[in-house]
Amino acid sequence: MAIKKSELYSSIWASCDELRGGMDASQYKDYVLVLLFIKYVSDKYENDPDGIIEIPEGGSFKDMIALKNNKEIGDKMNTIIGELAKANDLVGVIDVADFNDDEKLGKGQEMIDRLTKLIAIFEKPALDFSKNRAGGDDILGDAFEYLMKNFATESGKSKGQFYTPGEVSRVLAKVLGITEPKNSTTFYDPTCGSGSLLLKVIDEADGKGSIYGQEKDVATAALARMNMILHGIEGHEIHRGQSTLSDPFFKDKDGNMRTFDFVVANPPFSSKNWVNGFDPQNDLYGRFEKDEEESQKIGKVIYKTPPEKNGDFAFLLHILKSLKSTGKGACILPHGVLFRGNAEAEIRKSLIQRGYIKGIIGFPANLFFGTGIPACVIILDKEGADTRKHIFLIDASKGFIKDGSKNRLREQDIHKIVDVFTKQTNVPKYSRLVSVEEISDPKNDYNLNIPRYIDSQETEDIQDIEAHLLGGIPNADIEALQEYWDIYPSLKAELFNANGRENYSDLKIDKVLVKQTIFSHPEFTTFIQEMDEVFEGWKTKNTEILKSLAKGLKPKQVVFRISEDVLATYTGKALMDKYDVYQHLMDYWNDVMQDDCYYIAIDGWKAELTITKQTKSITEWDCDLVPKTLVIDRYFLPEKKAIEKLEVEKEAIAVQIAELEENLPDGVEEDDWILNEVKNDKGKITKTLVDEKMRELKIEILKIPNTKAKKEITKIIKDTFDKAKRTNVNAEFFDKLAVLQSYLDLVDKDTQVKAKIKKALADLDKKVIARYKTLTEDEIKQLVVDDKWMTVLERDVKTEMERISQRLTQRINELAERYETTLPKQTTYVAELEEKVITHLQKMGFVWN
Repeated sequence: MAIKKSELYSSIWASCDELRGGMDASQYKDYVLVLLFIKYVSDKYENDPDGIIEIPEGGSFKDMIALKNNKEIGDKMNTIIGELAKANDLVGVIDVADFNDDEKLGKGQEMIDRLTKLIAIFEKPALDFSKNRAGGDDILGDAFEYLMKNFATESGKSKGQFYTPGEVSRVLAKVLGITEPKNSTTFYDPTCGSGSLLLKVIDEADGKGSIYGQEKDVATAALARMNMILHGIEGHEIHRGQSTLSDPFFKDKDGNMRTFDFVVANPPFSSKNWVNGFDPQNDLYGRFEKDEEESQKIGKVIYKTPPEKNGDFAFLLHILKSLKSTGKGACILPHGVLFRGNAEAEIRKSLIQRGYIKGIIGFPANLFFGTGIPACVIILDKEGADTRKHIFLIDASKGFIKDGSKNRLREQDIHKIVDVFTKQTNVPKYSRLVSVEEISDPKNDYNLNIPRYIDSQETEDIQDIEAHLLGGIPNADIEALQEYWDIYPSLKAELFNANGRENYSDLKIDKVLVKQTIFSHPEFTTFIQEMDEVFEGWKTKNTEILKSLAKGLKPKQVVFRISEDVLATYTGKALMDKYDVYQHLMDYWNDVMQDDCYYIAIDGWKAELTITKQTKSITEWDCDLVPKTLVIDRYFLPEKKAIEKLEVEKEAIAVQIAELEENLPDGVEEDDWILNEVKNDKGKITKTLVDEKMRELKIEILKIPNTKAKKEITKIIKDTFDKAKRTNVNAEFFDKLAVLQSYLDLVDKDTQVKAKIKKALADLDKKVIARYKTLTEDEIKQLVVDDKWMTVLERDVKTEMERISQRLTQRINELAERYETTLPKQTTYVAELEEKVITHLQKMGFVWN
């Protein structure tokens, strides 16, 4: 059975719980990621003589399984990892973590138990990776990325910098302009961290080309090596151990820095020790430009170097030097590089004048692990630099979603950034192609701070003083809703009429009728119908595509195809933001469709039942691809409705019982209420206590004079009950008896209804299970594509339409409420209240001047 991405993530993350307490996230990631790596390569390559990883004897995950509960488990795990490392030139990569460290993993039995549980988690059949990979989709690589993201989140400010958020990496990879990659294409990251950025770039190049990375931190470089292997990247070279700036590893035969086709980087922000190990004024690699003016002044060669305590531009210049003559690069840097002065201003000016900067994208604050400051991407392009006269700027700072303590780019934010940058589209308040002439103008003086060129602030909602004084809604506010009046041209006249004063109008109807008036207007209903037809067109086309999916499909290609068609379908549609619709699809893809497509890719259109809960008395089951609710809704609707009717009856009885328990009759004190006498220690009424109290009351009834023989007890109680009610003799006993009997009757009804529901559910379960066995492939496709996927997507798009229309209603009501009470009316009202207060105070004897 195919592995479920979300299940994989949660299972592996559970392994982290076994390690918490003994170490922080920056440490236990080394243990968990190594075990994930070993489990994966063992499953994938143990019986594959041609695999990219050799699994030696005594160096597999199976060998670890045999160590569970072994008193030397830690030491022997190290030995197994060492064997695998030696066989694959991974010494210093996968053997960094010490599994026999009693300071981190506990001493004696604590270590044995912890490591045994850790192995058991990865031993689960659900985590069998030997058959669970959809070609080209890298389930394990994505899981590795998922773990690193979570580790980075938990690692805190100084230790989460090894990971670049995947969403940001995707933006960089797509704006680089990788159009025709070849196997000879080269990709380089001078500060590669865990390699996530390089992997997004090679993914954008369809896997063609070779990867080169350098990382100072040895443990982080090890993550990068494992990351490459888990993603199936064979052509990679990750060098570890020294600073890129002081000792760049990749050089040509003459000792000069090697150049690459594409370079990406997310270097440490504003590094204060970037000059450690070398003298920038005597740089062996010529990364810094000669300062002609200063050199002439002091009579010796001086280079334009970044400030000693701020290395941002040092990394950017290193990237520039690493590019071929037609090379392209992208570097993540703090916003300060765009506007800081002195030495950095001179470097920035030179880069602009030489035409190397193609574009800049400003990101939201708090995106990156380890820092909350806003960052930007500077896109470099040597090709055509000598003729470049413009720089394309994007202010993407407003597009994000909160994700825990950090912000995160949504799918729609990523796509919009890439679309706009690729097409160089001028979008108001978002993007603009700015001339170098404007940038070099003395008023700007090569300052690239994005707000200088793009005003992304929301339009201020200005209060109209005259309207507050005299009433009426300003026509300017009404005309600001022109995008709606373009679609509903006559609706405006239905809602507003002339106020009698120029430039002001009044709401024609009561505020409470605004929504009803809008939603029932013919032009509104026509528009909704047109939008429904737009979706139906997309749905018809893509339903056919989705039903044609077959075993071996590539899920990422599927979502690309249908999501791009969503964007194309909703481009230019009035009021609808195509990126909002796209986000709905991508959210549902990430939540549900992605896992479903991985199932289909591995197993085809099969509806396999799985037990979700098993106890002595209960067996609960379901089906991931075709949930049983879908089968019930399509084939067993009468049975479902019958059960729902019984559920309604059960709820009604529950309400009656609650009312009887909670509502005291008139004239009855809390302490005298009979139901309070049949509650247990936990304050719950029980049938046992009610029965006992009933017996007590019946005995009291039999104490009435002239009681007959015991054999006539039933008749006596009934006759005495009737007599007592007529003559009010012993009525208190009968009232209590009646209450208890009513309670017991309701409990009995409740028991009977629950029994009926239980039987009906059991009968339905048998029918549904039997129906699963006869489902054809076409029926499964109908259930999954029509009833599951398309039903949810249609609902989400309709919700988006309602949200858009609701905004119009809210704005009109807001304007009506804002100006309906004029200042003179408010003043009069306040004066009346003041007079009342003064009168009351005087009556109370208060005196003041």
